[in-house]
Order: sequence, then structure tokens, then C-alpha cells
Amino acid sequence: MSKKNIALFASGAGSNAQKIIDHFRHHAFVSVGLIVCNKPDAGVTKIAATEGIELLLIDKAELQSSSFPSLLQEKGIDFIILAGFLLKIPASLVEAYPRRIINIHPALLPKYGGKGMYGHFVHEAVINAGEKESGITIHYVDEQYDHGATIFQATCAVLPADTPDLLAQKVHLLEHQHFATVIEELIAGK
Repeated sequence: MSKKNIALFASGAGSNAQKIIDHFRHHAFVSVGLIVCNKPDAGVTKIAATEGIELLLIDKAELQSSSFPSLLQEKGIDFIILAGFLLKIPASLVEAYPRRIINIHPALLPKYGGKGMYGHFVHEAVINAGEKESGITIHYVDEQYDHGATIFQATCAVLPADTPDLLAQKVHLLEHQHFATVIEELIAGK
């Protein structure tokens, strides 16, 4: 199998990005070739510098530009992994990378997804609804927020004493435990 090059798209601290980088550091058929970020002061930019991975800072207009998919293809990107990326992926990118853009969501989709449902807002909504479990959903990206076909889900209990912060910790553990492995299995199967 020829080596597949992935781009990590992230907007925040980059804890999932770091776990993915660590997982694929000396991998036989997957490498992290690019980090794309829309916030110049995000923690993931420091990870890119520390790891020696090319960083591409973009804004919303650049992401939606018709030339953006070509730029990624010129850089040899085979798969796009959203690791806490908060901008909506445009149709032109979905078309250029069919079933090769993967996202992780901190809840059990189809519940608690959509515009504005990220981070603390998701965990707060899950608790306020009285759910008994939450978890992660790894899914393909399509033109709508948190809508593409589900690839994998893992669950955790929501206890009566849980706060959004406590639930976030449980969900982060699931993310770090499963995301890189699921990505590896998907790429191996393509």
C-alpha cells in the first residue's frame, strides 16, 4: 500500500491532533503532512511548529475558494481529518474528497449536532436533556454540519452528578482512545 498523506484541520488546542500525530509518527502507510487552522493563536499552531509539520493558516474565504481543493491536492493530501475544526466544509471540498473527509463529534449523532453544537454547548445540551449516555461519533463529512454517514460510535454514561466539564473529560478520553485507530482502519480499507 502506498503511503497516504492526511491533513488535520483544527481550530483549537489540538489535543486530538496531537494524538493522531503521535499514532502515525512512524506509521507504515499513513503520515500527517499538513495542519490547516483558521485561528492564528490556536494551540494546534504550536503543535505544528513543534512537530515540524507544515501549517496552513486560512480564513473562511480561503476555505470556500474554488482553488482550495486543488491546493490540497497539489500538496499530496489524500484524506482530511477534522479534529476540532469549527468552520463548515464547503461542497467543493466534499466533492474533491468524497468519503475522504472524516470528523469527530462529541455526542451521539444524530442528536446534539448541527450549527453551534460544539464543545461545551454539546455537553450542556446532553445534560439538560437528561440523557443517560453520551459519547463520540466519527463520521464522514458532507455539505451539512454533523450529517454525514456514521463510521463509529463509542459511549459513556452520563451520571446525575456530571457537569458539562466532567462529561467533556469522559468524551475526550473516548476521542483519544478511538479516533486515530478508526482513521487507520478506514485508510487501510480504501
